[in-house]
Amino acid sequence: MSILSGLFHSRDKPKNQTAGSRYTFFMGGSSSGKAVTERSAMQMTAVYSCVRILSEAVAGLPLHFYRYTDDGGKEKAIDHPLYSLLHDEPNPEMTSFIFRETLMTHLLLWGNAYAQIIRNGKNEVVALYPLMPNKMEVSRDKSGQLYYTYVTQPEEVRTMKGTVVYLRPSEVLHIPGLGFDGLVGYSPIAMAKNAIGMAIACEEYGAKFFANGAAPGGVLEHPGTIKDPQRVRESWQSTFGGSGNSNKVAVLEEGMKYTP
Repeated sequence: MSILSGLFHSRDKPKNQTAGSRYTFFMGGSSSGKAVTERSAMQMTAVYSCVRILSEAVAGLPLHFYRYTDDGGKEKAIDHPLYSLLHDEPNPEMTSFIFRETLMTHLLLWGNAYAQIIRNGKNEVVALYPLMPNKMEVSRDKSGQLYYTYVTQPEEVRTMKGTVVYLRPSEVLHIPGLGFDGLVGYSPIAMAKNAIGMAIACEEYGAKFFANGAAPGGVLEHPGTIKDPQRVRESWQSTFGGSGNSNKVAVLEEGMKYTP
């Protein structure tokens, strides 16, 4: 290895180590024992409400395209092709509000928002399509240039082999959130997975507690031998389980005794 090659080398490639399903080690079980992902976190009322309010608020802000004038001022460039693209309709499938709401949701959950830039033969931008952050990976080649890798695998069919698409920076609109290198953001859900996992565990415990009549489990004792204990358990649960059956009077037969 020459002296120059030891001094000059390509920069480390950025990695989104908490973006989603590719990094299950970081997005695995929390200290409460509950697995926390961006999608499971959205089942929490607090997380869903925060994401909805912030994404809708940002999507509802005025968005205009400006150009500088000769006197140093600025004016709305209504006649510019990008104006209608950003202000009205980024693509034929969604409005500007839905597009910005989607990107903001991705940014709040995964820490990154991506959109593919579609150009025509004249190299003019004609459409913007959101891309799922958990399917995207940001890397560098040997020369230090950034490139994006996107896997078009259907999330509902994991066994299907996805298509790998390589995109240049000029083909991707990337909005990173808080991160350490300024290139790739970290998932806020991954950073707070222990707190969210505890909230999920508490909510599940409370739901099961009230499903059992707001009373802890107990033991049914019988002086003899029960031939079908599973049937007795199910019969007791169907009769006295659930918040609607709480405080019912139990009638025990054949010397059976209930101990909380």
